[in-house]
Amino acid sequence: MTPFTFQAPSNILFEAGASKKLAERVAEYHAWRVMLVTDRGVRGAGLTRDAEAALTAAGFELTVFEDVVADPPSHVIESAAALCREQDVDVVVSIGGGSALDTAKLVAYLAKSSDRLADIYGVGLAKGERLPLILVPTTAGTGSEVTPISIVTTPTTEKKGVVSPVLIPDWAILDPELTIGLPAHVTAATGIDAMVHAIEAYTSKIKKNPISDQLARQALKLLSSNLRRVCADGSDIEARSEMLLGSMLAGMAFANAPVAAVHALAYPIGAIFHVPHGLSNALVLPHVLDFNRQAAEPLYADLADIVAPGHRANSSKAAADAFIAEVTALCRDCGVPTTLTAVGIAEGDLPKLAEDAMKQTRLLVNNPRELTYEETLAIYGAALAGRSPVAA
Repeated sequence: MTPFTFQAPSNILFEAGASKKLAERVAEYHAWRVMLVTDRGVRGAGLTRDAEAALTAAGFELTVFEDVVADPPSHVIESAAALCREQDVDVVVSIGGGSALDTAKLVAYLAKSSDRLADIYGVGLAKGERLPLILVPTTAGTGSEVTPISIVTTPTTEKKGVVSPVLIPDWAILDPELTIGLPAHVTAATGIDAMVHAIEAYTSKIKKNPISDQLARQALKLLSSNLRRVCADGSDIEARSEMLLGSMLAGMAFANAPVAAVHALAYPIGAIFHVPHGLSNALVLPHVLDFNRQAAEPLYADLADIVAPGHRANSSKAAADAFIAEVTALCRDCGVPTTLTAVGIAEGDLPKLAEDAMKQTRLLVNNPRELTYEETLAIYGAALAGRSPVAA
């Protein structure tokens, strides 16, 4: 068996209403000053209210940073870290989507270490200490609450990652009640994002391993069997719970068997056109799957039994077709836009997208099939027109 390593948070709490117990977790660190990292939408929706009340009632001095925005720019992260240092914070907590959680990871690190953000982009460059860190997701999508990764938008609109085990939080707290009010279009996009994490972890070229495989398969089963259901009825707490669990398992899978070309092609769409990350993934997903089929067909055939359990394929190719068709249909049935045109991208934008995608070497090295600039441009072209790779 090929040697591998596997890393995950040391503590996970999964429970409806778990966010109300946040003060109990913070108290474990004998802390006094706490920073809550979130965004105005999440706080305005009341999703942090119970946690804030519990922390205040327990006697903690609370500083709230609510200026997180989607695809967090480096200057926002640096401002939050500066505030954290200024307030002499003991513990960093985040309640929100992937952007808030990614911001909080770096705030906890930058406030404690002497590193500059610009110096730690890449894999394994953040080697210092960080403050205690507790993450509470409000979407079933990014899995950021269990990963060692933070994604940052640089001043040149390029998305870069900071990847280091030191960013894995001390606690991941999963409260499905926080996802109840999520709009259907956000539910769909974040759910597809989580599915991509599972798919790309299962087909990752370099670090795929037995543990990540099992997590990816279980995640994909939970996500694919509940996404239509939760988009149709957002108050279904059981479906919400299974989506949140699936998202976390997918996060643990791709944290150890990294994502690849779907994310590499999605990043420029989000960075340049400010398209939400999950939607960016969904727009290129069927076309990257079709491109990768040549190298990943047996693996796609494996996954067909999970996402399309009723398929009757009599060959590996037919099973892979069934897999791609079902993933494409899932995106369509949940109301996800199917063309780049639908998000304001024109043919003249594609060369820039392809150029920026090719810079994502950290991700592309994991893809089961090597990509050239010309092939990347062709994939964007297929996504622009929304040409379906297989009948869905």
